[in-house]
Amino acid sequence: MSETIAPVSSRLYLSELAPGAVQSEIRAMSMACDAMGGINLAQGICDTPVPAAVEETAIAAIREGHNIYTRLDGIGRLRTAIAAKQERDYGLSYDPESEVLVASGATAGLHAAVMALLNPGDEVLLFEPFYGYHVATLKSMRVKPVFVPLADGDFALDVDALKAAVTAKTRAIIVNTPANPSGKVFTLAETEAVAEVCLEHDLFLFTDEIYEYFVYDGQRHIAPATLPEMKERTIVISGFSKTFSVTGWRLGYVTAPAQWLGAMSYFHDLTYVCAASALQHGAAAGLEQLPASFYTQVAADHQSKRERIVSALRDAGMTPSVPAGAYYVLADAANLPGATAAEKARELLKATGVAAVAGSAFFSKGRGENLLRFCFAKKDADLDEACARLRKL
Repeated sequence: MSETIAPVSSRLYLSELAPGAVQSEIRAMSMACDAMGGINLAQGICDTPVPAAVEETAIAAIREGHNIYTRLDGIGRLRTAIAAKQERDYGLSYDPESEVLVASGATAGLHAAVMALLNPGDEVLLFEPFYGYHVATLKSMRVKPVFVPLADGDFALDVDALKAAVTAKTRAIIVNTPANPSGKVFTLAETEAVAEVCLEHDLFLFTDEIYEYFVYDGQRHIAPATLPEMKERTIVISGFSKTFSVTGWRLGYVTAPAQWLGAMSYFHDLTYVCAASALQHGAAAGLEQLPASFYTQVAADHQSKRERIVSALRDAGMTPSVPAGAYYVLADAANLPGATAAEKARELLKATGVAAVAGSAFFSKGRGENLLRFCFAKKDADLDEACARLRKL
C-alpha cells in the first residue's frame, strides 16, 4: 500500500482572523483561578442571588412547555416589557412589534447591529480603556476599531481627541456607560459632546448600557438616545445579566428605530436563531414585577461592596481608581512583581488566591501594564474573604 504524502502547500488553513483570536485574558485568569480553588474577582460573573420572580417564572415556563423556538425578535411579553421599561426609565418610546430585539446576550445584540449596519473597512471610535468584546466584535467583521484615550486617573473625555479621531471612514461611535473596566459614568456634558460629533459627521451611536442601574454617589445614568435628534441614530444595547444576576442565561436586548432593527433581527436569527425561550419569561417577570426600590437597592448594595474592595486595595498598596458606576475597580499594580500586567495578575493569584485581570486587556498595545481590574459583584462572604487576603500582601 502506498503512503499518503502531505502536499507541500495546502488550501486548508486558518482564516485571516484566526491567528489573532486567542482566549481572552479574563477567561484565562478565570481558568487559572478555578485550577487552584481561588476567589475569582477577574470575570464579571456576578454570583449574587437571582430575584425570586425572575427565577421562579423561568422554572415555571420550562414546566409549562415554553421550550421551543420563539419569534426571531423574542416573545411578545418580553418585548412589551422592555419597551415599557425604556419609556418608564428614560421617556423613550419604542414599538415592541418593530423596534425591540431580544438577543442572546448584549454581546449578541452588538454583533447583530454591526452585521446589519457596518461594512468591512468602516471605522468605529471606542473610548480607551475599552471592553475587549467590543473590539473583537468589530474585528471579526473586518471593521476597524479606532481608540480615543480617556484621561488617566479620572477618565475624563478629551473632546478634541474625539473630534480628531474622525475620518472619512468613520461610521459609528461605541459608548459604554457606566463603563467596563473603568467604572466611568459619562456626564451630561460628555454625552452631549459625543452626540454633537455624531450629528456633525452623520454617525451611528452604539450604546452599551448593561450597567445602567449600577451608579453610585448620587450620580445618574444618562441614556444618549434621550438627547435631541439622537434617537434615530442610536442603537441601544443592554440586558439582564448584571441587573438580575443571570450572566449565564445570555439574555440581552436592542432597542432602535424600525428602519435599523429589522436587519439586526435577521442577522441575530441567522447566528443565534433566538434567545432561550423559557428564560425570556423570567426576565419579563422581573421587568413587570420588581419595584423601583429593587433597582435602587442594587446600586446601594454594590456601592457597599465597592467601598470594601477599594479599602482593601488601598491597604494592599494598590491605589484604586474609585468607580462611579459598574462593578469593577482598576488598581495600580506597579508594586507587584512581574514585567507585565498579565505576570502581575498571576503573581497576585499565586500569593493570595485572588484572581484579577491584567489591565493591558483593556488598552491598546503598551498601555495598562501596571493596572489590574477587580470585579466586586460577589457574594458578601467571598468578597470579604478576598479583601482579607489582599490585605495580607
